Amino acid sequence: MQDSFLHKGHRKKLVEYLRDHCSITSPLVLRAMEQVPRHLFLESIFHEYAYQDRAFPIASNQTISHPSTVAEQSQLLEAREGDKVLEIGTGSGYQTAVLVAMGLQVYSVERQKELFDFSHKTLKEIGLRPKFQSFGDGFQGLPTFAPFDSVLVTCGAQQLPSELLKQLKVGGRMVIPLGPLQEQILYRFTKIAPTEFEKESFGRYRFVPMLGSTN
Repeated sequence: MQDSFLHKGHRKKLVEYLRDHCSITSPLVLRAMEQVPRHLFLESIFHEYAYQDRAFPIASNQTISHPSTVAEQSQLLEAREGDKVLEIGTGSGYQTAVLVAMGLQVYSVERQKELFDFSHKTLKEIGLRPKFQSFGDGFQGLPTFAPFDSVLVTCGAQQLPSELLKQLKVGGRMVIPLGPLQEQILYRFTKIAPTEFEKESFGRYRFVPMLGSTN
């Protein structure tokens, strides 16, 4: 899998754009965005556009998010190296790779088998593998590995998944888009007690819908 000097140059420009125009200031996030070869998570016809701030279609009628969205969600976690993170919606694996490149212990769930297989193969080939990758229902999370320092949901949920909140440590944060299919609001929930949360909002987005059972 080729990652040329040209690709690396484009990533450097992308990082400058994220820092100068998108308020991305986290050194962990910027370093990871410069490291991860986004073009390898896309169909070859999109490779020349991979480092533009655009979303693209991927398998199973899903999308790979704008780099600015990936960076913002990653930054909102306020994670530290070594933190244990649950990601719901592996998708192409790009967001997963960014989290791994940030030095996080990533546990990821994907309910589309085609995407699970693609992401598993790609992440292995580029050497940015999560601690655990699961084919399953994201609404259920991964209770066996809980609690988590952070939870990141990469798809839009119409209702807040209570099971995921239970798997979050006190002091931890969950970043999730919530709302109807047409448009969601990006929220961050901080768990300040076992059943008490602070909620913040960070603007309107449009994510693919969060789906349940794999049956």
